[in-house]
Amino acid sequence: MSKNDFGLIGLAVMGQNLVLNVASRGFNVSVYNRTTATTKEFLEGPAENTTIQGFDELKDFVDSLSRPRKIMLLVKSTAANDINDRDAVDKVIEQLIPLLEKGDLVIDGGNSYYIHSERRSKELLSQGLLFIGTGVSGGEEGALKGPAIMPGGPSESWEIIRPVFESIAAKVGGEPCVTLLGPGGAGHYVKMVHNGIEYGDMQLICEAYNIFKYVGFTPQELADVFTEWNDSELESYLIQITSKIFGEKDDESGEAIVDMILDRAGQKGTGRWTVMSAAENGVVISTINAAVEARILSSMKDQRVNASNQLSGPNEEELKSQLPSKEELVKKVKDALHASKIISYAQGLDLLKKVGENHSWNLNLGEIAKIWRGGCIIRASFLNRITEAYDRNPQLENLMLDDYFNDILKKSQSNWREIVVMAIKLGIPAPAFTASLGYYDSYRSDRLPANLLQAQRDFFGAHTYERVDKPRGEFFHTDWPDVIED
Repeated sequence: MSKNDFGLIGLAVMGQNLVLNVASRGFNVSVYNRTTATTKEFLEGPAENTTIQGFDELKDFVDSLSRPRKIMLLVKSTAANDINDRDAVDKVIEQLIPLLEKGDLVIDGGNSYYIHSERRSKELLSQGLLFIGTGVSGGEEGALKGPAIMPGGPSESWEIIRPVFESIAAKVGGEPCVTLLGPGGAGHYVKMVHNGIEYGDMQLICEAYNIFKYVGFTPQELADVFTEWNDSELESYLIQITSKIFGEKDDESGEAIVDMILDRAGQKGTGRWTVMSAAENGVVISTINAAVEARILSSMKDQRVNASNQLSGPNEEELKSQLPSKEELVKKVKDALHASKIISYAQGLDLLKKVGENHSWNLNLGEIAKIWRGGCIIRASFLNRITEAYDRNPQLENLMLDDYFNDILKKSQSNWREIVVMAIKLGIPAPAFTASLGYYDSYRSDRLPANLLQAQRDFFGAHTYERVDKPRGEFFHTDWPDVIED
């Protein structure tokens, strides 16, 4: 009896759609799920007219696969940040190990923290087994029709799974949106930062919406604005689905569905991981951080409702008379969104650059942008420009310094500043717009007030400082006057 080409463990919706994708490309597939009823429902439902084979026993599942076995796990990770934490992914791997043979490949396709991928790779390698930690982006639809895939691991592992991944990945210009990103945890790290950028993108869009809503745009007007934007340089999956959202009616109330949804956002942890990693590595990602904090603040619904009745804001009536026309406002917000989007990506790519260097992953930022062009949540034509920027200068220090993006920031700057000021004056929360502009102004400043900060640190803690009139790397201390009396 012939053996199957590919095995998948974990039949939640993402797993089901991905394995249907694999089977549709001509590969023979085996599936296993801890809950056998789920396997049965899948085989009798979505997989009914396919050649997909399901197994109730893990051993039978493993035995059904050709060597070297290619087994992908889509199991929810519950581990925190500690490298020693072991979770459901580890438990499945531990059950698999006695059933595998030297050279077999285990693929973790869930949202695992990258340090766990580093650990798992070493643990499996010590037993003669191969491992790839793989980020998969595109949601349920992307998994079925073609996701962006971000694998990290040894080249030997990549060559084994490459035919499958290149076949199922989204295609842009005939090129599959997948490539080996680097060893160890590189794949999951890139996916984590992708999600951080996604947080920034989504929050910026939400802030644009909030400004429009404040001045009285109807859902249909908003749908029209975002439809128009999706035919411009802002074209992206997120802009596209936003236009669709505004046009959707609630069956129960007849109102726009967006107005019936509670303003309380969830998050799965990848944004928080991105912020933590940036802090650990000394990289500023203020736009992404603002987006993460905005979700946290949204979860404080009861507190916000209470505060809205106690804390005062500006005199809105006086200020509303100074607002531009709706047509003018659309142009100004578009510029603010475009400029802030550049900042969000610049920050995310800066983090990838720094951590990639620290881990010797040799990350190719242009290639990463290229595989993000299709399948994933942040897919956009904008990413072609990022690839071009790194093609022009592979050593580009910051995306903002590329001529193309620098020119956009120059042209957008006036409207960008006007929107941030308008939001502040009106009391409209726009933390990501504001953080983006703050980052831009700080980055372009040849002198910051950190000299005073260093003086303060030296005053209370003798932390020393460098001098403008002395070589860098020489440190000095001042005997400051006492301020606490005996």
